[in-house]
Amino acid sequence: MLKEGIDYVFNENGLMEFTKEYHLKRGYCCGSGCKNCPYPKDQKNGKQNPPIQPIR
Repeated sequence: MLKEGIDYVFNENGLMEFTKEYHLKRGYCCGSGCKNCPYPKDQKNGKQNPPIQPIR
């Protein structure tokens, strides 16, 4: 179950944004251009491939 403030927040426009922590728990980049995605741009591919290393 997702928890507000941990897995997602609501931005100034009232839209839900996933947090960096959520993306790290998921373990891969979905390729949707998420604002808080911790994965390097050159490794974003939109496929559910094996996990890639996040930017630290």
